Amino acid sequence: MAIGTMEVKLDGAKGLKRTGYGCMCVFLTGKIDPYVLLQYRNQECKSTPAKGKGTSPIWDEKFEFTVDSPLADDDQHKLVLKIMDHNTFRTHDYLGEATIYVKELIELGVEKGKAELHPQKYRVVSTNKTYHGEIQVGITFTEKEENIEEQNMADERKATTSSSIS
Repeated sequence: MAIGTMEVKLDGAKGLKRTGYGCMCVFLTGKIDPYVLLQYRNQECKSTPAKGKGTSPIWDEKFEFTVDSPLADDDQHKLVLKIMDHNTFRTHDYLGEATIYVKELIELGVEKGKAELHPQKYRVVSTNKTYHGEIQVGITFTEKEENIEEQNMADERKATTSSSIS
């Protein structure tokens, strides 16, 4: 059962650094074609490659994820942003990633109907935990309309039951 929608606004990144041993010309020119794999639970989206934008790309793209399970005491409610370098003739290179924990945002959204994390910067780190730039992302969670209607009906039933008991 879906409880709402999480919209992710991918703005851009700054200071991205290469982590692999790709073509030597990339190290000299700094020309990379970064894109982002966005992962939430079992869902994945991919941004368009920022062709020739180098270490400070701007994507200005939005992605939607379905939040489909009640919140539990686990770390499954996280958004992972894997930054990759698109390559035409060889495998794509991993540049780093950022993890955003969204459990509190979703809880607040369920409570109020909607919750938002305004665009902010998150550190991009490599597998060896070194800093490799930053990525700017905003997130909004909106509770599904049916859930709001069900909650209103449940509140009305409670009010009716408690007034008839008095």
